[in-house]
Amino acid sequence: MSAPAAALTPVAAPAARGYWANVGRRLTRDPVSMACLGVLALILLAAVFAPYLGLADPYRGSMIRRLRPIGTEGYPLGTDELGRDMLSRLIHGGRLSLLIGILPVINAFVIGSLLGILAGYVGGRVNMAIMRTIDVFFAFPSVLLAIAISGALGAGIVNSLVSLTVVFVPPITRVAESVTTGVRNLDFVDAARASGAGALTVMRVHILGNVLGPIFVYATSLISVSMILASGLSFLGLGTKPPEPEWGLMLNTLRTAIYVNPWVAALPGAMIFAVSICFNLLSDGLRSAMDVRR
Repeated sequence: MSAPAAALTPVAAPAARGYWANVGRRLTRDPVSMACLGVLALILLAAVFAPYLGLADPYRGSMIRRLRPIGTEGYPLGTDELGRDMLSRLIHGGRLSLLIGILPVINAFVIGSLLGILAGYVGGRVNMAIMRTIDVFFAFPSVLLAIAISGALGAGIVNSLVSLTVVFVPPITRVAESVTTGVRNLDFVDAARASGAGALTVMRVHILGNVLGPIFVYATSLISVSMILASGLSFLGLGTKPPEPEWGLMLNTLRTAIYVNPWVAALPGAMIFAVSICFNLLSDGLRSAMDVRR
């Protein structure tokens, strides 16, 4: 999970409002980013308003209707191994899948940004203590670290959120420390120090606005990884518990039906792939839009 080189380029423009307006303008001119944003918005809105869409009960099953194929009358996406409507479960499952995929990155973004900016600006022993502690987590692959923490804490949504947050704090902290180190010795920061501004004021007013953009872009690129890891935890039984609809858990329960009705069994995986690739492409578009050299 190394930081893209372009994401590490700090924004050295004091006119933040004009800069972000230009970023938004360049982003709207990217058809791929706009298409991905539209797909993600559609999935998010469908998940949020799922109870009001008139869908079938995602928990109600029938053994006589189990594993109906795609296109069955009344079940456009078929039924699962317990006869539950797949369309309803996929839309309702987006709630937990998106929550477990996005919330850990938001938590890690806040924690990692604070640690990284503090380490990058203060330097010295503070930097050494924070960054060497962070380096310990890089000794473990992210997948194994998430599994180990979730296994130690036990299965459950909250424990999955905690484990994924711990996984993503180190890379975000490293990116934040890197961009802060590049900004702290620029002329406008030296001028703020010479004017008598305190360390907290300099970090809040002059440092934060110039490093938050690159950190945010890198964090958005981790959402797709978080979606896959969260689904993997649920697939292994360390995340969401049955009968809750969640895409990773649905993959687990449908794996025995892959030889009977493979298209229905592949639907949760297709949703995970679509959302992950959309977040990746949107992150790439945002990074390009924020590149001040364009």
